[in-house]
Amino acid sequence: MSEVVKNKSLIRKILAIILAFGPGVFAIGYTIGTGSVTSMIVAGSRYGMQLLWVLLISCIFSGVLMYAYGNYALISGETALYGFKKHLRGGKFLAILIILGITFGQWNSLMGILGISSNIIFELLALNFPSLADNQYAIVLGIAIAIISIFYLIMLVGKYTFFEKILILFVSIMGLSFIVSLFLIHPLPSEVVMGLIPSIPQVPGGNMMVAAFVGTTMAAATFLSRPLFIKGKGWTIEKLKHQRNDAIMAAFLVFVISGAIMAVAHGALFNSGKSVSHVLDMANTLEPVAGKFAVSIFFFGTLSAGLSSIFPCLLIAPLLLADYQSGELDTNSTQFRIITFIACLVALIVPIFGANPIEMQILSQVFNVFVLPAVIIGIILMLRRADVMKNHRTHPLVMAGLYAALLFACIISYNGIIGLLEYIG
Repeated sequence: MSEVVKNKSLIRKILAIILAFGPGVFAIGYTIGTGSVTSMIVAGSRYGMQLLWVLLISCIFSGVLMYAYGNYALISGETALYGFKKHLRGGKFLAILIILGITFGQWNSLMGILGISSNIIFELLALNFPSLADNQYAIVLGIAIAIISIFYLIMLVGKYTFFEKILILFVSIMGLSFIVSLFLIHPLPSEVVMGLIPSIPQVPGGNMMVAAFVGTTMAAATFLSRPLFIKGKGWTIEKLKHQRNDAIMAAFLVFVISGAIMAVAHGALFNSGKSVSHVLDMANTLEPVAGKFAVSIFFFGTLSAGLSSIFPCLLIAPLLLADYQSGELDTNSTQFRIITFIACLVALIVPIFGANPIEMQILSQVFNVFVLPAVIIGIILMLRRADVMKNHRTHPLVMAGLYAALLFACIISYNGIIGLLEYIG
């Protein structure tokens, strides 16, 4: 009996640790979606672990930016866009530019996320009921409508803490699924180490893939929304240390989970000369190597990645507008309900037209890079203002990290332009 009690106590402790995870869970939700999974699979299958260094640098800079935006929120008591508008010359224009850029990228991603998630559910059903293949379009569309309707209804009745708990569930399942997959299929340690040496694949699409990597890992929406999520969590200036740990843990988990996805694709496909450009292609290429069990686990993780991204993508436009207007998000307002309803309709575009969302997903991630320098410049200017930061001095290493992140974002933006020109040409 004592063993049962001990087991229950251990389970409670594990659950308490998971549920204590704060706004960082939204960072993981924004960062690792089906688009991110697709990018990691494509990179792992085509280039092996060659782009692991891009992922590592992006995650380090993401951690710095999450920390900086979180500290700004706790010390100033303000949210980001509201602060830009209030304190910076030209801040109103900067804030509007950021709102438009991020909303465009996130709503594009939302279309692909819903399309891929619906197709994954269909594929999982078709594994057991092959006859469903005759009605794929209707079933996929029905699944998409059901998913987005459920999420919209949850948005109407939920509060921040409720959204957070659902996201924690999806993110936990996603992380566990991909890490288990990594134990089943993995590259050699030497190949992982080689991936940390900076290099760009000298093949068509290599530049664009690097930009897509940064666009999906250093997601501007993650940093802009963090102050609002911190306020929703009810954190105050006493939580500065907790905020730092939350940012570090979020960046670390993004690297581990994303790296695991890339490594699975590398271990299963790269060395055998197989390449995929679609998440669903993994069913045909992964099954002979690892069996149906591994395929099911990997798909389950991918589905959780998609579902964990729907909430943040639906929230982004009302979040940014609320930030700009007053710094307060009212989930019961008419504005919130109308904007999230429009986002739901936009999400259905890909399933309705039966389009392949993969190229659009990668393109939307590339476009996310272009708004990133503006987001970094904004927080640098805010942290340098003693009146806003109430004479709290930002650590020189953090400022150095922000300037390095800005330089990196500008280089990758240039790289993204080159990649897009190659793609168009």
